Amino acid sequence: MTTADSPHAHDRSTEPVGELVQRASQQLSQLVRDEMRLAQAEMAQKGKRFGKGGGLFGGAGLVGVLALQALVATVIAALALVLDVWAAALIVTVVLAGVAGLLATLGKQQISRAAPPAPEQTVGSVKADVAEIKERAQR
Repeated sequence: MTTADSPHAHDRSTEPVGELVQRASQQLSQLVRDEMRLAQAEMAQKGKRFGKGGGLFGGAGLVGVLALQALVATVIAALALVLDVWAAALIVTVVLAGVAGLLATLGKQQISRAAPPAPEQTVGSVKADVAEIKERAQR
């Protein structure tokens, strides 16, 4: 039995245009709803993975800080073999403070270069698009 012989097949060319438009509108609405549900499910799954990944990165950062603290203690202990313990600790403290100051200065420079936080190129592009649309609408 061919599709033309099936009892469910009917000639769509005889249907009124209004019904065809209504059916297309309903199908499009259903398609959009289905796609939105799919996107929502996908984003929920990705959100869970980002959460787990962020937690693991946080744990790695904490362990990394502990490792750096152990390294600092090791450097102090090594310097204490040739200096007094207080002098070794003072030297390491001054070096670490200098590195922190340098990083803070470099970070401040980067932030000042990024200001203002608005996407200036995009704003300019949108303004140009709006001007073009207004110009064409007046023609």
